[in-house]
Amino acid sequence: MSADITPLVIGLLVFLASIISLKLKLSVAIIEILLGAVAAYFGLQSEDWMLYLAGFGGIVLTFLAGTEIDTRLMRQKFKASFLIGTMSFLLPFVGTFLYTHYFAGWTLRASLIAGTALSTTSLAVVYSVLVETGLSKTETGKLLMSATFITDMGTALALSILFIKPTLYTLVFIVVSIIVIIFATKFSHIVFDNPKLKNKVIEPEIKYVFLLLLVFMYFANLGDGHAVLPAFLLGLLMSRHFSETSETKVVRNRLRTVAYAIITPIFFIVGGLKVSVPMISAAFGLFVILFLLKIATKFLGVYFLAKKYIPQGSMYTTLLMSTGLTFGTISSVFGLTAGIINQSQYSILVGVVIASAVIPTFIAQKWFMPVEEEDIVDKEDGSENGH
Repeated sequence: MSADITPLVIGLLVFLASIISLKLKLSVAIIEILLGAVAAYFGLQSEDWMLYLAGFGGIVLTFLAGTEIDTRLMRQKFKASFLIGTMSFLLPFVGTFLYTHYFAGWTLRASLIAGTALSTTSLAVVYSVLVETGLSKTETGKLLMSATFITDMGTALALSILFIKPTLYTLVFIVVSIIVIIFATKFSHIVFDNPKLKNKVIEPEIKYVFLLLLVFMYFANLGDGHAVLPAFLLGLLMSRHFSETSETKVVRNRLRTVAYAIITPIFFIVGGLKVSVPMISAAFGLFVILFLLKIATKFLGVYFLAKKYIPQGSMYTTLLMSTGLTFGTISSVFGLTAGIINQSQYSILVGVVIASAVIPTFIAQKWFMPVEEEDIVDKEDGSENGH
């Protein structure tokens, strides 16, 4: 397919995904991933501009997810978030590693990559679904995003500790991230609370946020890291500037509009483009086993804890915690470029990651939407939330 026509095809896919999503009442992220996979089958390939914009889209979604976290609730429910998030990472990691190494015959390092890739929960998918359904404002949604962050933190640490060799640039990335977060926490009010900058058509607040995220991306690439974690922390610490009770809540709505119009759709479409149907078909049995293994270990790690802490939304929580995309793909790409896994193993892992972003989300939205927030019982203090 000619590179000149690629932007037109992408624009068509973005528009079609919106129409299909509204028609079927499914998350647009699912449709975008599926359309990307179909387009890949017919020869559409990712270009450099798409890959960079897709990476930026994942960072923007992560930042937005951080702004949705209720820090007060996160402190109160830290035990629930930590336990659910930790078990959501640990059981799939161990289960996938053991199966691929001892039964599928993968090398030790390849099996560790597989465990890392399939241990993830996609904060981008979870956030997108919660926003579209309105659950991002509920206690269930906020607790779910907090637990997802803990899972992704575990995945990021596993990838860093097991494989990435720190360099001077890695230290630079960490130092710059800390400086940017501290700076933004202390001085962002100069941009957000300045009457001369509010409600302007040129959107200086959004450009300011994009600048900070682009700084993260640049130094992350320089230090062989990833900007997802600092972006989430930045959103978390800047959440007061996006409060629903604040005048600046309009900024978040505009930021969402910009992101969902073109940036995040490319993130999900590029995810679909990474699927190689022929290679998955050649090892379809292993693909199915790894997919079922991820879902089963996520269920064991999440469901019973979710039933204790989120009794009216336990299955919904478990299914959304089973999704994977961002860090799963990152781990797989790292394994391929480092020569730890081969192209076939890479395609299987990415295929499982994409399938886990689509199938559990579809089931959760169709049959397991949680009850209204006021019916959720707080198991930690024995009282109903909000009463």
